[in-house]
Amino acid sequence: MSKVMISPSRYVQGAGAIHEIGDHVKNLGSKGLVFGGKTGLASVKESIEASFVKNGLGLVTEHFTGECSQQEIDRVIEIVKKNEIDVIVGVGGGKGLDTAKAVAYYAKLPLAIIPTIAATDAPCSALSVIYTPEGVFESYLVLPKNPDLVLVDTGIVAKAPVRLLVSGMGDALATWFEADACAKAFAGNLPGGQSTAAALCLARLCYDLLMQYGYQAKLAVEQGVATEAVEKVVEASTLLSGLGFESAGLAAAHAVHNGFTVLEETHHMYHGEKVAFGTLVQMVMENRSRLELEEVINFCLEVGLPVTLADIGIIHVTEKKIMMVAEAACTPGETIHNQPFVVTTQIVYAAIIAADALGQAAKDY
Repeated sequence: MSKVMISPSRYVQGAGAIHEIGDHVKNLGSKGLVFGGKTGLASVKESIEASFVKNGLGLVTEHFTGECSQQEIDRVIEIVKKNEIDVIVGVGGGKGLDTAKAVAYYAKLPLAIIPTIAATDAPCSALSVIYTPEGVFESYLVLPKNPDLVLVDTGIVAKAPVRLLVSGMGDALATWFEADACAKAFAGNLPGGQSTAAALCLARLCYDLLMQYGYQAKLAVEQGVATEAVEKVVEASTLLSGLGFESAGLAAAHAVHNGFTVLEETHHMYHGEKVAFGTLVQMVMENRSRLELEEVINFCLEVGLPVTLADIGIIHVTEKKIMMVAEAACTPGETIHNQPFVVTTQIVYAAIIAADALGQAAKDY
């Protein structure tokens, strides 16, 4: 199997970068559908419109309805056709961006991504996670290419609620552990090859930046400012995590997240928050050292990521509930089977219960 690494065509990051959007989009098309959630769009609409006008670009805006479902994708495609759009501009957070990516794919149009939060590693990836209209994980839509442009204005990201930045750190936390598992198993990555050394190094750098700058970045965003620590963490959770998970591979942490979506009481939690707990579950499955577990659990506690089942909304833990999660995580074709050993529902069940106990013990300490 060949080694394959993929990435966005252009990545732009910095405070005030939103004012440059038209300069970049004019290389992709002349009339954009600017699509995203109401809050995300509201934070950048005036800047995008001004930059588009300056560069002679037309635009139509449309709001995301809240779930990256096939129904929502089809709805937006009809708007694209009706308005003769020739470039898609996705704005906001994970599910809205995933919808924009899917729309661009089906409509065969270039794509610009403007994340207004750093809550997941979705912006850079050639992947859309499809859910049912009720929010239950349905499938991965693997796309033939990454976005043509990803532009992150860290000044805007720093004004978003700090929980969103922390969620992004939770998503990025899994990157190194999943990449390492895939490398040990010689498992395939999302573009259908094996990891390059570069992808593994980027995945490790993602982890190291989180450990070094995560807490400082959280404190800065609580004050609404974009410091160099924020720049480092946004790059880790957006660019490095995106490149790392995609070109080095996914394993148990994200599969466990997908398993948790079958329990309605977890639906209020962000993707990255559940992935963080899924990372602890994967580490238990791999029998990682106490030192490694303590480093990750202490980091989670320091920045405010979940370390127990109660933290992700499962207050009344029953064997039936956790077995439902384990069974969903072990569905044939799930990324949990990229672990370098045979995974069963019993192994996953035990790891979830043990991870919960470890997290509770750390909180009680």
